[in-house]
Amino acid sequence: MEEMAVAGGGVGGSSPSGTKTKKLKVAVIHPDLGIGGAERLIVDAACELASHGHDVHVFTSHHDKNRCFEETASGPFPVTVYGDFLPRHVFYHFHAVCAYLRCIFVALCVLLWWHSFDVILVDQVSVVIPLLKLKASSKIVFYCHFPDLLLAQHTTMLRRLYRKPIDMIEEYTTGMADLILVNSKFTAATFARTFRAVHARGIEPGVLYPAVSVEQFHEPHAYKLNFLSINRFERKKNLDLAISAFALLRSGGALQDATLTVAGGYDKRLKENVDYLEELKRLAVTEGVSGQVKFVTSCSTSERNELLSNCLCVLYTPKDEHFGIVPLEAMAARKPVIACNSGGPVETVVNEVTGFLCDPSPTEFSKAMLKLVNDPDLVVRMGKQARDHVVQKFSTKTFGDLLNSYVLNVYHERME
Repeated sequence: MEEMAVAGGGVGGSSPSGTKTKKLKVAVIHPDLGIGGAERLIVDAACELASHGHDVHVFTSHHDKNRCFEETASGPFPVTVYGDFLPRHVFYHFHAVCAYLRCIFVALCVLLWWHSFDVILVDQVSVVIPLLKLKASSKIVFYCHFPDLLLAQHTTMLRRLYRKPIDMIEEYTTGMADLILVNSKFTAATFARTFRAVHARGIEPGVLYPAVSVEQFHEPHAYKLNFLSINRFERKKNLDLAISAFALLRSGGALQDATLTVAGGYDKRLKENVDYLEELKRLAVTEGVSGQVKFVTSCSTSERNELLSNCLCVLYTPKDEHFGIVPLEAMAARKPVIACNSGGPVETVVNEVTGFLCDPSPTEFSKAMLKLVNDPDLVVRMGKQARDHVVQKFSTKTFGDLLNSYVLNVYHERME
């Protein structure tokens, strides 16, 4: 019988009424419960599973209550930390090995000190799956945001030798999950091309789009002449593009009142965050817009919502982003999105309806920005259509119902 990652033949599969209503014990294992798109998804997953009546417990190797999503500090589920004393790197090297060791330590603690869980949701790091499979009574669901081997650098022979066993372990352990979920069709296609041995076994991941809570954006909204970028301060997020496009927009001498806010997750423990922020500040000086660009690091949810409420539109600059939660948040806040025409945003932003999908160049981004500046009615119309689009396709209810179906089906498969 062909192996399928979507348990029970899909989320619409039938099961006994007792299984449909059964309260399950669900463990969630996430490597670092900070602030970011992956963390937002896993927090939403825990909240939604709890709202469906399940007993949810989150385990992680790091959780700073001063830098986290509010739900993890006072939400409907407990958070337990194991292994925060373990290093994140060795002199800024071996990040992957250290991440593996930290997550393995978390998994070992769950195995040794906690009773069995019905379902264990593993996020990002698949190396713990073989350990967790020792709990024969537990079903393992793995959420793959993107194959890590494609995110890592393989630029030198030494790095290729270092990554080879890690990449092999990633593919092998990913294929051991009872159910694999990914965040977009783009990631699903990449998964099949990358994990060929897993794909050859007939294992196809289910798509579970991340969601956004539209209810949090009910406050009054304005359209001030401020462009907003929200992303972690990492080079792969291509934040240079937002600054360069903004500078190009102002180069004609007009729009002197226009401003740009660059906000997002920032962790002073991470060297790249620190270095990249300084690079962006220098770029703003070089482009002659340092007085009009404001940097906001690790803003709270309420601060982020306030920024969204008062901007003209959101600039989303990563290329080939696996999914991207920021465009959903922007559209839920009734703001058009200007994003790169690749990756996840192609599945979430409707070009010329809820925003613009552009080539990743300052010229193309600035053209789209100018269209919105010159047509306030277009901004309002796109904002309304954006909100309706998110409510229909990307609400937390839609996400929660589908995730609950996946979890119940994979549990029901165990009962069979």
